Amino acid sequence: MARQSKDRTSRYYLKFYGPGALLVILSFLVAYQFVQPAPPRHIVIATGQPEGSYYHFGQKYRQLLAGDGIDLELRATEGAVENLQLVEAGEVDLAFLQGGLGTLAQSKDLISLGSLYYEPIWIFYRADLPLKRYSDVKGLRVDIGGEKTGTRVVAEQILDRIGVTPKDVTITNFGGQRAAEMLLEGKVDLAFMVYGYQAPVVQRLLRADGVRVWSVKRAEAFFRHYRYMTIVKLPEGFVDLAANIPPQDVTLLAATTQLVAHSDLHPALIDVVLLAAEEIHGTGGVFEDPGEFPAPKQLDFKLSKETQRFYKSGPTFLRRYLPFWLATFVDRMKILLLPLVALLLPFFKVMPTLYRWRVRSKIYRWYRELEELDPEIQSGKMLARTEEYIERLDRIENQVSQISVPLAHREQFYALRIHIDLLRKKLRDAEAKDRRS
Repeated sequence: MARQSKDRTSRYYLKFYGPGALLVILSFLVAYQFVQPAPPRHIVIATGQPEGSYYHFGQKYRQLLAGDGIDLELRATEGAVENLQLVEAGEVDLAFLQGGLGTLAQSKDLISLGSLYYEPIWIFYRADLPLKRYSDVKGLRVDIGGEKTGTRVVAEQILDRIGVTPKDVTITNFGGQRAAEMLLEGKVDLAFMVYGYQAPVVQRLLRADGVRVWSVKRAEAFFRHYRYMTIVKLPEGFVDLAANIPPQDVTLLAATTQLVAHSDLHPALIDVVLLAAEEIHGTGGVFEDPGEFPAPKQLDFKLSKETQRFYKSGPTFLRRYLPFWLATFVDRMKILLLPLVALLLPFFKVMPTLYRWRVRSKIYRWYRELEELDPEIQSGKMLARTEEYIERLDRIENQVSQISVPLAHREQFYALRIHIDLLRKKLRDAEAKDRRS
């Protein structure tokens, strides 16, 4: 019996609250159509050549993003120019880009996630060459990097600024490891390279016998002409104190490496990528102070509003305290709060009252009929019809016993049945009194 009572109560609750709950669910589904899609779990970043610093850092990003459930694919390319082309075409989601290449962009739909570190412009040359003045470069075999590299763009700008034309030198376009090999073999006299200090090819050439790195003279003049450049210094003995490499301070020009994306990059990815950037680049390096990067400076493209917010106040509140995917889900569901609150507040406020009224009305409506059978109210009319009234009470009691009432409201139900018994007793007592008289 208890089980049946519980089943009836459950059915009653479902019958009463079901339509309201269905309305809330339908409202939820309608609002959900306006919720931004979840961020992709697989994204692609253009990194440059495997021996370069872009690829080196790309591997670190991949490892950190994997901890947030994001698969970062590294797309090896010839260099920064190809990276720019790929992100413009939408073939990659992110790209490392050398500062100063924004002028080559054909699309206005690119955004910057900030600068990450300084990328020196290394000018390596054979140590047996007496290079003292810029004019000494004339007549040499000069490698300026591949056609789709940022190195080539910078090298052409520098050569043009120092008055060296393509007719004055023999130009090669090997770039990277191949250029290093040619330089070590004496088949190239001077090679431009734009890599971070950690790049394997840079480390190899800094320690190689017979190769020197050129310290830029009048670096301030270059900086004034090319504002994307920065002047940095490689201290004497930094590479190897015991061997005193380099043998003196080396002044270098440097561009900043930027992280660039297409403007349709999912906003939720910006926080997770920039948090990874802080962990990777925030400790500083040879040329960077701790906390200097990532930073919104020396950019070729505008910052998105999400990126501006990150640099101003850090990650979102949810991202600070929740795992990435949970924080993203909660953030996406914010649009549902308004319709849900608008519906649920009155629903939970009004429905209990309506529910109680509905349950009690099923009980209280019988009291109107009981008044007609009360001997104290109808004393002048009922003495001759006592048996008829008792039969009516029996029918009422039988109908009342069929009422399904939730357990929480059984008190009124049993009170009604007690009142029916009380009336029956009063009728019997009135009948007995009438017979004695």
